[in-house]
Amino acid sequence: QVQLVESGGGLVQPGGSLRLSCAASGIMFSIYTMGWYRQAQGKQRELVAIISGGRTNYADSVKGRFTISRDNPENTVYLQMNSLKPEDTAVYYCNAYSSSRNSNYWGQGTQVTVSS
Repeated sequence: QVQLVESGGGLVQPGGSLRLSCAASGIMFSIYTMGWYRQAQGKQRELVAIISGGRTNYADSVKGRFTISRDNPENTVYLQMNSLKPEDTAVYYCNAYSSSRNSNYWGQGTQVTVSS
């Protein structure tokens, strides 16, 4: 049974920081591309950042502010979010994707609210 469990969301003031975590189980974590996506109210889900092996890719809107990293022995992927803006407010979802396994999994999401 595959599980992706996000944590670390919450309410933060503009300019603040949060660190999201996603703990994976039931998959061979190291072979998966791990990603963070977000969905703001009334908008489509969008890519925030992905990490595959040692390579990372970010949405233009978060470059220089967010950092994705992974700990393969701990089966965990992180998203460090700094200099948060109100427009970063969304539900953040963890994603695990493997083309070789033809598999794509999602977590349940964690709410991030940036407001004064």
